[in-house]
Amino acid sequence: MKIDVLIAEIGSTTTVVNAFDHLESDNPVFLGQGQAPTSVKEGDVNIGLQAAIEDMKKNLHIENEKLEYTNMLATSSAAGGLRMTVHGLVYDMTVKAAKEAALGAGANIHLITAGKLSKVDMIKLDRIKPNIILIAGGVDYGERETALYNSELIAASDLNIPVIYAGNIAVADDVKLIFESYSKEKNLHIVPNVYPKIDILNIEPTREVIQDIFEKHITEAKGMEKIREMVNGPIIPTPGAVMKASKILKDEIGDLVTIDVGGATTDIHSVTEGTEKVNKILVEPEPVAKRTVEGDLGVFINKRNIVDIIKIEKLEKELNMTPEDIEKFTNSDIAIPQTEEHKKFIERLTKEAVIVSINRHAGGYRTYFGGKSDTLAFGKDLTAVKWIVGTGGALTRLTAREEILNSISQFNRADKLLPTAEAKILIDNDYIMASLGVLSSLNKEAAIKLLLKSLKFNEKTTGG
Repeated sequence: MKIDVLIAEIGSTTTVVNAFDHLESDNPVFLGQGQAPTSVKEGDVNIGLQAAIEDMKKNLHIENEKLEYTNMLATSSAAGGLRMTVHGLVYDMTVKAAKEAALGAGANIHLITAGKLSKVDMIKLDRIKPNIILIAGGVDYGERETALYNSELIAASDLNIPVIYAGNIAVADDVKLIFESYSKEKNLHIVPNVYPKIDILNIEPTREVIQDIFEKHITEAKGMEKIREMVNGPIIPTPGAVMKASKILKDEIGDLVTIDVGGATTDIHSVTEGTEKVNKILVEPEPVAKRTVEGDLGVFINKRNIVDIIKIEKLEKELNMTPEDIEKFTNSDIAIPQTEEHKKFIERLTKEAVIVSINRHAGGYRTYFGGKSDTLAFGKDLTAVKWIVGTGGALTRLTAREEILNSISQFNRADKLLPTAEAKILIDNDYIMASLGVLSSLNKEAAIKLLLKSLKFNEKTTGG
């Protein structure tokens, strides 16, 4: 059997493959999906990929046929995903801008520093061994010393890691000379300043370079070098792929927020300019496309954290369960619930993960009292969001997924900038949003059509 595109999503626990065909037609087709445990522990992620392909062939009833494809693409969060550290000048300015660029590209940030790097910071860097180091600092033609000092320390270290410089343009040539003097010019990538002027963010060039570097250096997970040989298209971080899909979808249907509740984390991707009313009183600039990742909110690996947030006594009453039942489900190593009781438990944890994470993602109002009272806005404004999109295992497979997402408006507060009750729910029913994000690099039109199909967008808008 010959198909157009095979896309692999290589996760930390599960590898999923999706098959797509007729991409050049008016009616591109999602053929089917297969999955298998990711085989990092076996020393070769290719084992899990091949098992996922065999599972997909079984689902497509072509077990005895040879599967061929014109293109193969991939996303990956295996081996801890894309590990980055971010180093800027002032936390609320250049550091924040650099952080937004890294998160939006799909990175997991392991260290953030403001000001000059200390000896302890360098020890931490050596232990983290990030995939990429991002240096920022200073508006264009502003403060120079910090960026130069940090560049010198990192260039002189034993770390042989790709470095992105996205700081004060006035010292970009000096930074280049520093890296050349240590024979590490190949490590350095210079991009436009992420914070060129006060209250101006310019993070998209840095995001693109982060994903380019990730693709070139994605051989850290054992066996990834074999997958790199199989793939003849892009490999990008899985969260970055979800962001890409969210951005092309926003251009098609309007402002949105995408929520992905996973086993270990909950990711929120919002793509919205916000409202004019809020922008007028916004204290600090926010990116149009923003991602936050809540590392303590997952419905498998981090179940205990969410149970502690809700409280066992409350779960007992809401779910009509005994403390022993709650402990049994909290300690369970079953990733996909099979019984109705277990499903209700996971649905309640998913609801809590959604409410807590979107409240952390969204900004709010603060009133300051001086000679007169002033109300100012801070953080991300989600009040213009028209669509709330659910993706990931929990929000595409649980029965109560729409009810869970609708609960966002029930917990809205006057001091928060959350989506309003008018925002409508869309579900990535085929669980292919990340795959379509990477597919958009190859065929944007087909990716949009397939995404609208998965979301059943026409049914939602026509009432069908």
